[in-house]
Amino acid sequence: MLALFDYPQGFNLSLRVNFVAGADDNEGFLFTGSDGLIEIAGNSVILTRKTMSKEPGYTVDTFAKATQDAYLSEYRKKFPERKGELRTGREEKFQPPPDYNETEAHTANFVNAVRTRTPVIEDAVFGLRAAGPALLCNVSQREKRAVTWDPESMRRTDAT
Repeated sequence: MLALFDYPQGFNLSLRVNFVAGADDNEGFLFTGSDGLIEIAGNSVILTRKTMSKEPGYTVDTFAKATQDAYLSEYRKKFPERKGELRTGREEKFQPPPDYNETEAHTANFVNAVRTRTPVIEDAVFGLRAAGPALLCNVSQREKRAVTWDPESMRRTDAT
C-alpha cells in the first residue's frame, strides 16, 4: 500500500507498507529534506548532512540552452540565499546501548507515572498523532477514497 499525505506546514509524507513475509530487512523510516536525511532503522538513528548544490545541475542539462538559462534565472531570483551555499557531508549515528529494551523503557515510564501521579512521556494525544496516518490509510482503503484530517481538532474533516 502506498499512501500520500499533504501536511499544512508544507511538507509531504509518502508511507509505503509491504506485508510480504520476510521483508523485515526493509523496515524503517527515511526522512528526506533540503539539508540531508534522517534514517530510522531498528534501534539506530542516522543523520546524514549532505552537501547541497549551489544551483540545479543535471536536472536542467537536458533542456535547450535558452530554457536552461531562463530556468536558472528564475531559480536565482527565487533562492538568492543558496548561491555559493555549501553544507558538510558528515554522518552522525545514534545507537542505543546493547542492553536497551524499548518495551521495558516504556513500561517503566508508565509504572513510574502511575506511582508518582505524573504524566507519561508519550500520552494518548502523542499516540493518536503517531498512529493517525496509518489509521487514516486503513479508512481510505476501506472507503476507497481520499480522507482529510484536521490536526488541530484531531478529527476527520471530509464528508463521512
